[in-house]
Amino acid sequence: MVGDRDQRSPGIMPRAFNAVFDILQEYATKFDFKVSVYMLELYNDRLQDLFVSGAEAQSRRVEIKRNRKGLVFAQGAETKEASSAGELFAMFQQACANRHNAATKMNVESSRSHLIIGIMVESRNLTNGSVSFGKLSLVDLAGSERAAKTGAKDDQLKEANSINKSLSALGDVISALSSDLPHIPYRNSKLTQIMQDSLGGNAKTLMVVNVSPSDCNLDETLTSLIYATRVKTITNIAQRNLESKEISQLKEVIMKLKSGQPVEDEEV
Repeated sequence: MVGDRDQRSPGIMPRAFNAVFDILQEYATKFDFKVSVYMLELYNDRLQDLFVSGAEAQSRRVEIKRNRKGLVFAQGAETKEASSAGELFAMFQQACANRHNAATKMNVESSRSHLIIGIMVESRNLTNGSVSFGKLSLVDLAGSERAAKTGAKDDQLKEANSINKSLSALGDVISALSSDLPHIPYRNSKLTQIMQDSLGGNAKTLMVVNVSPSDCNLDETLTSLIYATRVKTITNIAQRNLESKEISQLKEVIMKLKSGQPVEDEEV
């Protein structure tokens, strides 16, 4: 997902940052864009804001909320604006430095949490004033672990149990979506809650699975491939989140009134 340290072979996340701004640059004469981002980790079933560190990160309460259009957002988490792929990647590096990592018998540097990045893009049509909203969620899932192989004990064992429990809940959601069941158990885990708008409804979902070529990891490889096969069967109909120029203007007026700013007659 990240790539190598010197970025000679960048991973999916830095490539996605470049792709987003390449597309925005292509349409810069027709639209006005605003890009904002939050970066979180789900560590021991607790969402932590990766834009802050130390005591502030521990004390900050991040809650999962949904707006009227079903878009998931992290209330309490810091959201930053980015004007270029380089600026976004610098934010990403800052966030990764605050992430929980540890060494195990399986990995020299093992992530002990799930990484969740939400990139929100707002575009205003310069011709008719209509506004569209889009969101790209990039989720780096920690791998499921077997204590017998990783040698996890104490805190690491607690981390592994939390990771496995959330991945199991994600598997249940994927299974329910792929089977078109009437009830989708999103609320069984914070991971599935934060990923709800990335899996069901107005979304397209892509899962990339890392598998081991080693015979000793055959069971994990088969489990991962079965997991990904279920994701492939999820079929949603993605639609544009679009609002008219008039609705957009009314929202701006409401925001000004709430903040105590003066409103001109022509704005109403």
